[in-house]
Amino acid sequence: MNATPRQTSALAVVSLVAGILGWTLLPFLGSVVAIVCGHLARAEIRRAPQALEGDGLAVAGLVMGYLVIGLGVLAVAAVILFFGGLAALLAFAGH
Repeated sequence: MNATPRQTSALAVVSLVAGILGWTLLPFLGSVVAIVCGHLARAEIRRAPQALEGDGLAVAGLVMGYLVIGLGVLAVAAVILFFGGLAALLAFAGH
């Protein structure tokens, strides 16, 4: 048997590390890098499944990246709704 070991995709590792950075030090930038590299890694692994592995790492980076982006959008919407509601309440009260 000539079974060569599969190599872990570098893009998958970058996606995972960037996803972790997106949760800690670089919230927006790390998340965007995690999402882009995660999609690229999954495509790379699908093209050469006999030579590359790391799909789970890429998926983990994608999930973390999308969660940070989604939570950021929800936070911005909550702030806008809070202050918009506060302004509407003050306008209704006549101040």
